[in-house]
Amino acid sequence: MNVSWQGVFPAVATQFRADASVDAEATLQLIGRLVDDGVHGLILLGTVGENCSLEYAEKLDLLRAVIDRFRGRAPILTGVAECSTRLACRFAEDAARLGVDGLMVLPAMVYKADVREAVAHYRAVASASDRPIMIYNNPVAYQVDLPPAALAELADEPRFVAVKESSENVRRITDIKIALGDRYRIFVGVDDLVLESVLLGACGWVSGLVNAFPRESVVLWELATSGRWQEALKLYRWFTPLLHLDTHVKLVQYIKLAMAETGLGSETVRPPRLPLVGREREEILGIIRQALLTRPTLAEGDARHARS
Repeated sequence: MNVSWQGVFPAVATQFRADASVDAEATLQLIGRLVDDGVHGLILLGTVGENCSLEYAEKLDLLRAVIDRFRGRAPILTGVAECSTRLACRFAEDAARLGVDGLMVLPAMVYKADVREAVAHYRAVASASDRPIMIYNNPVAYQVDLPPAALAELADEPRFVAVKESSENVRRITDIKIALGDRYRIFVGVDDLVLESVLLGACGWVSGLVNAFPRESVVLWELATSGRWQEALKLYRWFTPLLHLDTHVKLVQYIKLAMAETGLGSETVRPPRLPLVGREREEILGIIRQALLTRPTLAEGDARHARS
């Protein structure tokens, strides 16, 4: 199964109203800004999209709204993050019926599967629809690891086309390339490892901070992938304190606070997450506001120029 997925794919932050109900229109407005600023694909209902805090019907309603508005403008993927394999298969089937372009499949939530169980879960979800799949490997957050040997075991299933590698170990990219060549399209899933990952062969970036800083994210990607390393490094060094926010257990709250500060969204989260308060809030605001004070000036068309 051939796909052309590459570039910056936001893990879109689901927007909520003050009462924590899903705000589909605000989410659509955010996506419109991301697309206008040049992102290359969209991933709904990932970790930053608070997948596990949404009810099943809410997920499908949000997907339907996004597909109706943005079909054809960028590949639209959805996260598949359920507690049981059976429910994950059902969601994959329902999402495919709505018309998503692909699935980003997580291991079953809550239970910490071993490799044999995780492989079985992924195979079952792949069999539930005809959509291409990005395997999401994040042992740091979910305590389930799919090392290169497991990816080799899954390589005979053509629906598995990409890997979002979030182990925080950039050696993994090289290990996957050595073991499997170009069998999988590799996406970096850790914001503050993006430049290193491009150098090692990643063809895409599933990003969180892009929700708050879309133009900077796209320009960074285009500079790096066009080999303009010194310019990319300068931008990366400005960006890195913000990108570090993606690696914390409260990444959703941190990213949404950054979105509120840049005017691209609300900081409202759905419980069990709660808005930041006290010293922690002030510390994160300090990082964000310092970045805004020193924000580089990007001329109109910088991303296009970076491609040339």
